[in-house]
Amino acid sequence: MSDLDWDVITRSLAYVLADGLGFTMKLTVTATLGGIVLGTFLALMRQSRLAIIRKFAEIYVDTARSLPLILVIFWIYFLLPYFAQWVTSAPRPVSIDAYTSAFVTFTLFEAAYFAEIVRSGLRGIKRGQIDAGYSLGMRYPQVMTSIVIPQAFRNMLPVLATQTIVLFQDSSLVYVLSLTDMLGAATKVAQRDGRLVEMYLFVTVVYFAISFTASQLVQRLQSRVASPR
Repeated sequence: MSDLDWDVITRSLAYVLADGLGFTMKLTVTATLGGIVLGTFLALMRQSRLAIIRKFAEIYVDTARSLPLILVIFWIYFLLPYFAQWVTSAPRPVSIDAYTSAFVTFTLFEAAYFAEIVRSGLRGIKRGQIDAGYSLGMRYPQVMTSIVIPQAFRNMLPVLATQTIVLFQDSSLVYVLSLTDMLGAATKVAQRDGRLVEMYLFVTVVYFAISFTASQLVQRLQSRVASPR
């Protein structure tokens, strides 16, 4: 331990936290919001009376949940340009930058998981409340937006927050695209200065601190949601 140079953490603190962690948080927030919106639409589609709409949503969710995230990252970044070239008959592969690819991939992938969370929450609303809305002359969109979705989201908040923590941890996979997330920034410093142990210990502590704190907040949120109303 006496050979370790802890000053490397101080020297690179601004870079790792401002650039690295900043990008990680931006990706997490963007993919979470986009994933919840898309996931909500997918959950509603899975409850559609039209078989083709319901089947499309089922295939999308089941396929995404059956694949490792890193493989989906590779597909969208490396293979999608060639597929787009074939569809558009372009002379060369359609260029997709790494940042756009990362945000799109995480949003589309996480939407499948959020869809199942939302679908479970929607099914937890008692049928009597839905029938009451119809009896008041409401149409289906009004019943969903005014009665079902607000209550469902309140019950789903702890699970949605837990999935967001998982997304935060999975964001480190963007290293395969050479993007500078927190782990990527720490790796660059570690390789430049030859201080892998110090930098990897540091990012481990940061990941743990953020994830553990968020988990404690989720537990408190779970207690409040579960309390009688």
